[in-house]
Amino acid sequence: MGSNGIKHVRIDERLIHGQVATMWTNTIKTNRIMIVDDAVVKSDMEKVALKTAVPSGVKLSILTVKGAANNINNGKYEGQQVFLIVKSPHALRGLVDAGVELPQINVGNMSTKAGSRQIKKSVSVTEENLEDFDFLLKKGIKITAQMVPSEDAVEFASLLKK
Repeated sequence: MGSNGIKHVRIDERLIHGQVATMWTNTIKTNRIMIVDDAVVKSDMEKVALKTAVPSGVKLSILTVKGAANNINNGKYEGQQVFLIVKSPHALRGLVDAGVELPQINVGNMSTKAGSRQIKKSVSVTEENLEDFDFLLKKGIKITAQMVPSEDAVEFASLLKK
């Protein structure tokens, strides 16, 4: 793993919520949560909600894919313990495309949408999601599905084959 500061990467449509905020931040001992989402950056309402949800003592960054890639690649978070959260694999594909090294990816929650299929209790994927996951897997990034730290992590590729 590189020293770019990224400790844990999670896909969770709800971004920061009770479960993630407490369990995951404690488990991975993070000191910064980074939300990478082009739409959230533009939404003041979502930004306020996220600031409220961040556990005390944890810094929050809300960035576009481009902004996050620039910061990470320029070593802005070296020596930190960054917990990176995105709503879908598409943002991660953008980061990897921009040269960001990701340690591994944990898929938490992706809700059901038109044209999606459920592959795990809390995970549904669309064709576009599948293309993005395929891209990430081909880059050799380990992807697991795990809702909470106490649950066993499942190899994501094996869920896709079902």
